[in-house]
Amino acid sequence: MSRKRRPKLAVWKFASCDGCQLTLLDCEDELLAVAEALQIAYFREATSANSGGPYDVSLIEGSITTADDAERIRRVRAVSRFLVTIGACATAGGIQALRNFRDHAEMLRVVYARPEYIDSLATSTAIAEHVPVDFELRGCPIDKRQLIEVLSAYLHGRRPAVASHSTCVECKMRGVVCVMVAHGTPCMGPVTHAGCGALCPSYTRGCYGCYGPAEAPNTASLARRFVQMGVSEGGVRRAFHTFNANAEPFRQEGLAHGD
Repeated sequence: MSRKRRPKLAVWKFASCDGCQLTLLDCEDELLAVAEALQIAYFREATSANSGGPYDVSLIEGSITTADDAERIRRVRAVSRFLVTIGACATAGGIQALRNFRDHAEMLRVVYARPEYIDSLATSTAIAEHVPVDFELRGCPIDKRQLIEVLSAYLHGRRPAVASHSTCVECKMRGVVCVMVAHGTPCMGPVTHAGCGALCPSYTRGCYGCYGPAEAPNTASLARRFVQMGVSEGGVRRAFHTFNANAEPFRQEGLAHGD
């Protein structure tokens, strides 16, 4: 890539809470370096300015929940050289993917007085189910250090050095005592992707699986351990069906346990 111009960065929102976009704004001092290296060409959370595409890097937050979303993400992909999905919504459908396991029409009927005015799909799905994705950055929300690493990797023409091991490794690296062993607290850490710095276990709480499945997670083994610890079948399902309910390993394991 020519160094005569700064590569264009675009940040797009689909169905989400905006938390992952805010992670970029929360970079504080690092944001100055990002703005110096990249032209922030489209970012509605931060500015109304729009210099237009095509874009060298697009960061996508949010899941696909409407027919308009499905069409819009195809347009975004067409004007994006490098597309990165950020957060649980974009990489796995998010908490809103819990609709995938229920009767969508019935939920609309119960919640809305005039459900016919609601234009939504029966599912909430990851961006990768609709268009090719160059890199997925997990988390709810994402970690700013990992985000900076992804942007830096793009600028230097290399693959991002984002670890695929589990949260348990982060616990060991931080010297955090295992909450399952020491306190009998159910914890999703053994099957959850690293990135948060073992935040919850460091406060003696079990991991909630915010970063989605780690590489090759042994979900069946963890589920059996939960049952041995006294967790009900329904409790096991709820543990897997949270922020990343529609991520395949978590989806399948949750469906194997209760309602």
